[in-house]
Amino acid sequence: MAKFQKIMRKLRTFVKKLTPYGIIEYCNRKENAVKRTTRRSRNRKQKEIVNYFRTLDKNNQEPEVLEIINYLQNNPFSVFPYDYTKKYIPDNIDVFTDKKYNMLYVLHENKRMYFPKGWEEDEVQNYYNRLLIEQDADSPHRYESDSIRVNNRDILADIGAAEGIFALANIEKSEKVYLFECDNDWIKALEKTFEPWKEKITLVNKFVSDHTKGNSITLDDYLNGKDINFIKADIEGDETRLLKGAKKTLARMEKLQMVLCTYHKEKDAEELQQELTRQNFRTEFSKRYMLFIYDPELQKPYLRRGIVRASKF
Repeated sequence: MAKFQKIMRKLRTFVKKLTPYGIIEYCNRKENAVKRTTRRSRNRKQKEIVNYFRTLDKNNQEPEVLEIINYLQNNPFSVFPYDYTKKYIPDNIDVFTDKKYNMLYVLHENKRMYFPKGWEEDEVQNYYNRLLIEQDADSPHRYESDSIRVNNRDILADIGAAEGIFALANIEKSEKVYLFECDNDWIKALEKTFEPWKEKITLVNKFVSDHTKGNSITLDDYLNGKDINFIKADIEGDETRLLKGAKKTLARMEKLQMVLCTYHKEKDAEELQQELTRQNFRTEFSKRYMLFIYDPELQKPYLRRGIVRASKF
């Protein structure tokens, strides 16, 4: 949905500049029709999932699933079906304007986090609110844990950096940070966010994958023997490809920690954990589950682990 919204935002801007009012209205109606169809399909799937959990026998469930059942008895569908999410309210988020650059930003841990030009205030509030939900201590999407986290003077690769929240939270303790982000819309925002630390930042506008060609590159080829201590990857289901293209780096580094997203594809959690174990990493999953509905193949019980964490010392 985020990609669809970005495309439609660009289309609206383009159409407004180049077309008469009547055509603009026609395009708006077409866009709204697509949105309605998508929304109806999503709502049907959400109701199906809620009904499934509401009919489960509470006496035969593991504690993490029982928590979801209890939440959905009294609440609508949520990707994060837990009460902790209720403390996060988008309207309570302060959004500021950098008038010099015409860009909006929020203060994350008292550091400016910028957003792409053209974003509205409510977009920023909703997006940042979702980030806070994801990185809460009780979230299944939280990257770090008490045992696996960025240490002082670590060299960090934030792969799929997007807005850069993970790197920003760890920028002051890190010795060096590689920001990999293939979405051009985020590049200027990342440059502004990390401007105070530009001497320790390298921004790489490429896909990190299992081959090096065009706009894709492997981590092995990019690092080319350079050290790395911590890898965070949130790359829309391409985490397995990242590992294939980083085998030399993973084997070479004697001390290395990783956090990889596991919810984008049905078998990611199992496959990523198996591959990391083969490469002599100790692994753990983040606690709790996510309910992920955007995969058309998603079947019962609709649960996915959010993050696998790995360490080698």
